Amino acid sequence: MSARPHIAPRPTPRLSVVIPVFNEETCLPALFARLYPALDALHRPYECIFVDDGSTDRSVALLRQMFQHRPHETRIVILRGNFGQHSAIRAGFERARGEFVVTLDADLQNPPEEIAHLVARFDEGHDYVGTIREQRRDVWWRRKASSAMNVVRERISGIRMTDQGCMLRGYSREIVDTINRSREVTTFLPALGSLYALRPIEIPVRHEQRESGTSKYSVYRLIRLNFDLMTGFSLVPLQLFSMAGIVISLLSVLFVVYLGVRRLLLGPEAEGVFSLFAIVFLLIGIVLFGIGLLGEYIGRIYLQVRDRPRYLVDAVIEEERQGEPS
Repeated sequence: MSARPHIAPRPTPRLSVVIPVFNEETCLPALFARLYPALDALHRPYECIFVDDGSTDRSVALLRQMFQHRPHETRIVILRGNFGQHSAIRAGFERARGEFVVTLDADLQNPPEEIAHLVARFDEGHDYVGTIREQRRDVWWRRKASSAMNVVRERISGIRMTDQGCMLRGYSREIVDTINRSREVTTFLPALGSLYALRPIEIPVRHEQRESGTSKYSVYRLIRLNFDLMTGFSLVPLQLFSMAGIVISLLSVLFVVYLGVRRLLLGPEAEGVFSLFAIVFLLIGIVLFGIGLLGEYIGRIYLQVRDRPRYLVDAVIEEERQGEPS
């Protein structure tokens, strides 16, 4: 029987880069060409954790080729379906070994060379490094909508993130471990990082055009993301609606009293019928909005009590380490 070859121990990575991938075959070659040289220049052990989120193109094949080329620094997690960007990042967080974990999109809108600036801030003692895109290359309406939602989100949830759409962010080991212990089904990971941080900082980073393809975030998904963010981190929407209901109820009572006195003094009249219709339609609209808001919170409770897994892993491709199964 031949002896099993000895596997030399490798240093534990100090830096982990988690990259969710979904149908990015046209971007991956350029990403590989820039990512690994940028990380090599840091002169510290690192690992790149690519999490494929149910790609239907050749993304997985390209990731396998990269693993064969750089097996020491490359790990691949293949999910059994499309579970969403934040679930994919969670899968990477739960397997990251570094002292500092950086998230990066695969479309090269955030240059990999900017990772060095995040690492420098971590070395200075910051445990969470947020980013602000300089000279954003998005269309104008995305920039305006993002600015408006930032103001609303900060007022409602108290979470301060100047640029919530930039996924190039850095998390300390303690914050990643805390996020991994969180049992919330739906959540916005950058907001959790900001919430758990003791020494957060935000820094400007470059922003470039997508290498190719189109954004995976439609207008609907952007709206859903912001709605989840506000309802997932605050009860203020419910409280505001409750207070608005009290005010409207009081005004309605006063209005009924006014109509009663008017009828006694002036007698029956047909004037103002359409105004009453308008008021009724307004109140119905407010009630429907409130039902939808309440349904959003109930829906989150429903997802939580089902306690289904956030994602399913189909395969993990990584180098065998001494003392660990391959």
